[in-house]
Amino acid sequence: MGRKGSPRSPQAEGGSRAASPPPSSSSSPLWALPEELLLLICSYLDAQALGRLGQVCRRLRFFTSRDVLWRRIARGCLNSGFTQLGTDLAAGVPVKERVKVSRNWRHGRCRREILLKWKRNLMPWMELDGEYLYLSQAENIEAYRLCPDSTGLQRHPQAIFSGHQEDVCRFVLVNSHVVSGGGDGNIVLHKIHGSYSVKFSAHEQEVNCVDFQGGLIVSGSRDRTAKVWSLSTGRVGQCLHTVQTEDRVWSIAISPLLSSFVTGTACCGHTSPLRIWDFESGQLLTCLGTDFHRGAGVLDVFYETPSLLLSCGYDTYIRYWDIRTSTRKCVQEWEEPHDSALYCIRSDGNHMIASGSSYYGVVRLWDKRQTRCLQSFHLSSPTSSPVYCLRFSTTHLYAALASALHVLDFTTP
Repeated sequence: MGRKGSPRSPQAEGGSRAASPPPSSSSSPLWALPEELLLLICSYLDAQALGRLGQVCRRLRFFTSRDVLWRRIARGCLNSGFTQLGTDLAAGVPVKERVKVSRNWRHGRCRREILLKWKRNLMPWMELDGEYLYLSQAENIEAYRLCPDSTGLQRHPQAIFSGHQEDVCRFVLVNSHVVSGGGDGNIVLHKIHGSYSVKFSAHEQEVNCVDFQGGLIVSGSRDRTAKVWSLSTGRVGQCLHTVQTEDRVWSIAISPLLSSFVTGTACCGHTSPLRIWDFESGQLLTCLGTDFHRGAGVLDVFYETPSLLLSCGYDTYIRYWDIRTSTRKCVQEWEEPHDSALYCIRSDGNHMIASGSSYYGVVRLWDKRQTRCLQSFHLSSPTSSPVYCLRFSTTHLYAALASALHVLDFTTP
């Protein structure tokens, strides 16, 4: 038989009313206060105090677990699923649980595991999409289903996307489409759910990088050009603009406003390796930075917002740019402690940055509010390998090295 007045666990949103108290606590003057006042009082507590309050009784445990009380705390934590603007990227996961896991990220507490191995060295790229991980393997892209409630992958890929004659260099996953650039100079587009695919010749040499937004593809190549491609009906694969970068293009990204794109080049000339171009005209809008050394190529760029972006590359620095304030100098920078090139970078959209280094599979976590590296993980010792790509959720970080896919599980240290 069910007990009368047994508490109902609150859901992710803190709008539901607190459960009825057991008879032993019903006489407490605390519960005579309006719920809004109780929420206001609890909003002044930090994570430790709020957790201790929840240990007093069953009713307070449920009351203090409400998302509305933990959101303010979570927005100050690392990788809790909230962006700088407060957007919740992990809706449905209790915020209190995310705050707990965030402590493991900060202190480097995790369980390491190798998910996949392959026999020959590759330069893999990957993307996360909900329950699936997409990984390039030579000329193919394989989709693996993530095992629920564990760190593993299903042994065999759920789907394989092919079409390149040489290795896939990079690919993006946007709106149920996979767009890839390969060493054969081609761009291939696949629709994830269905058999639709398009392939077209894009560059004279390998396509080092691609991005896809709003029905347009941008690509960069070793042939020293960046190109804009249409995917509209009747114009699929038509080149709209060819930008002469006069340098090899290693990385590219479209602005969230869909009005411009940024290229990261090899920095073998006398111009900045970071340049922003107009989508409509293909003309140069601005250069970022003025004091790059020759050879300080930019290997990865990442837009957080339309005005904030991160870059990294051969000069061992992570740079944080705010194009609203200055295009001549970045607003923050962090140096790789061991003077290694930085192959890849990712941000949680708030306080945390993750980077992959060129030696010994070193993954580093950074807090933008600090000047030094927060945590580091050596994944390929004693054999050296770059971290070619990394992606993370609020609970796991995946790193693709030359011969293996590694995972760091921060839920079970």
